[in-house]
Amino acid sequence: TQDNCCILDERFGSYCPTTCGIADFLSDYHTSVDRDLQTIEKLLQQIDNSTVVTEQVIHHIRNIYPEEKQVHPNLIDDLIKKSRKIVEEFIRYDATIQMLYFISRQLTDMYILNNNKITQLKEKIVQLEVKCLEPCKDTVQILEATGKVMLMGILFIADCQDIANKGVRKSGLYFIKPLKAKEQFLVYCEIDTLGNGWTVFQRRLDGSEDFNKNWVQYKEGFGHLSPDDQTEFWLGNEKINVITHQSPIPYALRIELEDWDGQKRTADYAMFKVGTENDKFRMTYGYYIGGDAGDAFDGVDFGMQPGDKAFTSHNAMQFSTFDNDNDRYEGNCAEQDGSGWWMNRCHAGHLNGKYYPGGRYSEKDSGTDNGIIWATWHNKWYSLKKTSMKIIPFPRLLIGEGQQQSGSVKQVGSDALPVDDAQ
Repeated sequence: TQDNCCILDERFGSYCPTTCGIADFLSDYHTSVDRDLQTIEKLLQQIDNSTVVTEQVIHHIRNIYPEEKQVHPNLIDDLIKKSRKIVEEFIRYDATIQMLYFISRQLTDMYILNNNKITQLKEKIVQLEVKCLEPCKDTVQILEATGKVMLMGILFIADCQDIANKGVRKSGLYFIKPLKAKEQFLVYCEIDTLGNGWTVFQRRLDGSEDFNKNWVQYKEGFGHLSPDDQTEFWLGNEKINVITHQSPIPYALRIELEDWDGQKRTADYAMFKVGTENDKFRMTYGYYIGGDAGDAFDGVDFGMQPGDKAFTSHNAMQFSTFDNDNDRYEGNCAEQDGSGWWMNRCHAGHLNGKYYPGGRYSEKDSGTDNGIIWATWHNKWYSLKKTSMKIIPFPRLLIGEGQQQSGSVKQVGSDALPVDDAQ
């Protein structure tokens, strides 16, 4: 209130307590209000007319484009499943892309590594090409023996004892030319201060050389000779033959063995020979001289079947390889045991067998006793660490070292003589 008068709107002014102000208001504004109301009525009429037209248009559109049928609920499920499959495929493709990216990175790294290696090899080739332009030089010293023997105008050195007889006292590599040899060949000579010259024809040290070779390889020899005798090799059956058959003076064979505990033992055999290829490089000896390793070449009774000792003796046995079977077994001992050797049915001494680090092995591991065996010292399931086989003229063994003839003497029978008497 204002001065006890009602104020509804400033346009009405103040009135109290009658409605005179309202009357004045209506008098003042009636004309304009009527006009506004007429305008509103016209607008409403236009809107109503537009509504009718709009309804007609909507009805026409519905007639032209009828409503689609309601989507079946199963169709929605199918669409959801398809969507899921699409998402799964996308995930799988993404994983494949990631994997291919990883592989690509690996291949890139490998390419870079190989490229570096190729670069290094190219540099090495350039170095070797430069080196090849230089004159050849021997990297291994082959020693010379003075006082070479001439027989009927032919130069020959029989063996390493022949070299020692010239006054040589240094072990190493020497050329020898036995009487029946077509040409000289290289051997390792083990020469001591007493003047004993041993010709080494077999050496096992570390398993670096595979002794499972064929007939030709055993015939010609394999492995590598070194001036310090620290390599494995087989000199060759043909060379052993011409050395042991060149004179009436017989040779002695010494077998040196070492086990994995560092113990060393030997076995010596008198009148050792290896026959010609026509007789399959048959090995014969006169008798066992002695040694603390025992006489495995005479065979061992393993207690497995009667005749074990006879079946495992080696005297007068021909040489066998996996491709040239000359043993007395219905199978092939050399193929079964993995090396060339003078096999019977099959062996009691087998120094060319498979190299087993540590020595111990079993039938379960190998299927057969194919190790480096000397059964009169260790049993057949123990493979030795080191072996050597070397020969020297028999008189030198007895005179030069005063070798004790311990052990029984085993004379060779008539059936043990070599077939080819012209050896």
